[in-house]
Amino acid sequence: MNDTSPRPPLPDRLATDPRSPHHVPALMEHPIGIRFNGRERNDVDEYCISEGWIKVAAARTLDRKGRPLTILLKGQVEAFYREG
Repeated sequence: MNDTSPRPPLPDRLATDPRSPHHVPALMEHPIGIRFNGRERNDVDEYCISEGWIKVAAARTLDRKGRPLTILLKGQVEAFYREG
């Protein structure tokens, strides 16, 4: 499939959780990649470029509401659109 529609610019902060105020459904239609400290990550739940952090799930641990528990990792964050 060849998508020729223009992609919107990536925001400074984005979350995959629909309940988050930083979730943008229009962006979730495109494959987004995150490079953290020079290494590409596929398990990012939320990121913030200006503050330099990502949130990832902490293994199989759940919080008291049954959602995956996330941990915050600090470092250099780059967001980009993946090809394909």
